[in-house]
Amino acid sequence: MARPLNGWTLVGGKGPGYVVENGAIVCPADGGGDLFTEKEYSNFVFRFAFRFEPGGNNGIGIRSPLTTRAAYDGMEIQILDHDHQKYQGWLKPVQRHGAVYDLIAPQADTLKPAGEWNEEEIRAEGRKITVTLNGKLINQADLSTITDPAVLKKHPGMLRPSGRIGLLGHGTRVEFRNLRVRVLK
Repeated sequence: MARPLNGWTLVGGKGPGYVVENGAIVCPADGGGDLFTEKEYSNFVFRFAFRFEPGGNNGIGIRSPLTTRAAYDGMEIQILDHDHQKYQGWLKPVQRHGAVYDLIAPQADTLKPAGEWNEEEIRAEGRKITVTLNGKLINQADLSTITDPAVLKKHPGMLRPSGRIGLLGHGTRVEFRNLRVRVLK
């Protein structure tokens, strides 16, 4: 029997959406959609572990409203097996794991291979977003450096001071465990 996902709201779900297996929140290969916290956060540290199948693709929505466009109406921190062959030759740096999707590329890479657990921390403090993966800082993003009107129009969510945290499923199996949010003053 599946355990309910108390404290979460599914938006745009497909198939089984997300399920709980062995204490982990799982986006099955035939599932997905956007699973958001019921609570909104402004400045926070979000820590979690994840692992994916080869070619896995998901994201962490931050400061997002309940939407199916979290990467634009909020922001998305990419969760991606970016070295998989299906992404070779076309993936942009702003789409690699740890990127503030389509905005700021990660500066380092410490992603473990598919099938292994990774530990990640996303820190959102004012206009600064940092991503630490497996103990190494991989992205230091300062959103105040983005001033191009076309980018701001495409990504209005980067200006949001608060919103929900979400798991953004894209139809590949990705597992999450040990999810913790610490609110910053």
